Amino acid sequence: MNIKRSILLVLLLLSLVTAGRYFHRLFWATNITLNEAKVDVFVGSDPDFEAVLTAVAPYITRISDFKLVAKIKRLDEFPRAGRFVFEQGMDNRAIVDLLRSGNEPIRLKFNNQERLEDLAGTLARQIEPDSLSLLEAFRDPEFLQEAQVTEEQVLSLFIPNTYEIYWNTDKDRFRKRMLGEYQAFWNKNRLKKAKAIGLSPLEVSALAAVVQKESVKVSERPTIAGVYLNRLKRNIPLQADPTVIFAKKLLDEDFQQVIRRVLYKDLALDSPYNTYKYSGLPPGPITMPDISSIDAVLNAESHGYYYFVADPERPGYHNFSQSLIEHNTKRQDYIKWIKEQGIKR
Repeated sequence: MNIKRSILLVLLLLSLVTAGRYFHRLFWATNITLNEAKVDVFVGSDPDFEAVLTAVAPYITRISDFKLVAKIKRLDEFPRAGRFVFEQGMDNRAIVDLLRSGNEPIRLKFNNQERLEDLAGTLARQIEPDSLSLLEAFRDPEFLQEAQVTEEQVLSLFIPNTYEIYWNTDKDRFRKRMLGEYQAFWNKNRLKKAKAIGLSPLEVSALAAVVQKESVKVSERPTIAGVYLNRLKRNIPLQADPTVIFAKKLLDEDFQQVIRRVLYKDLALDSPYNTYKYSGLPPGPITMPDISSIDAVLNAESHGYYYFVADPERPGYHNFSQSLIEHNTKRQDYIKWIKEQGIKR
């Protein structure tokens, strides 16, 4: 009798050990395989359980164990969309809890976009909506009316920065967020400065884009902004080469071309962006102006300069002049340097 009891006890213990090992493997054993410390996993909007499984399968070691724990914790009934960060060493319980707890934000970055199409493409590589749907949302007449901008001006609404946002933010929520960020950016202080120089926020952005294209040197931008404000006050055409370059790219429908030199024939291009042909500001920004460029216009240097030309002896910087005679002398030095460098276009 004692032998039978001993055997039963041993069998019971073996069963408990086996069950313990099984449940340990099921809930607490590592069930993830990554080639790096962390990886982003994306589950698209309105997912079913199969969509979740498809998204996580490349990183799960024992998919059947994962499915069982997921069903025990009812993930199959309440799947969630979004971005989830998987880390080395995670067990099924941790993975499922992460997928149930919800989305983690991403750090969205954008800058230096010449056109709305470029912006949409950059965004589509970081959030769920595709570039075409984003582009449609940005050009939607109702949105333009709400934001009080034209299609040519809409790029001004996007202030280059880093934003925390959910990966599965849809196009409508995204544009609403950006409009809110734009309105917050234009605080009382910036609005007061814009009024003081006689420009609206949209006009400031249009000018800031030109200033940004003129100089990569942030320290020089307030001086350049001062030149253009002086010209605007006297109704002198801006005669900004970057606007001619933009006009040519727009007319050629080729924004991939590299133009290092503006030719005399380019100055006759019939485009509202050509500030040699048309006075005043272009109809919208020729690039996405960054914060430093906008603030350079709002804090423009007060001086008597009306002209500037690139300085061959200081790459990236410019020589400034008050008179056309002085400017033409410096300009000839620059043209001579261009020819010596063999720059033809």
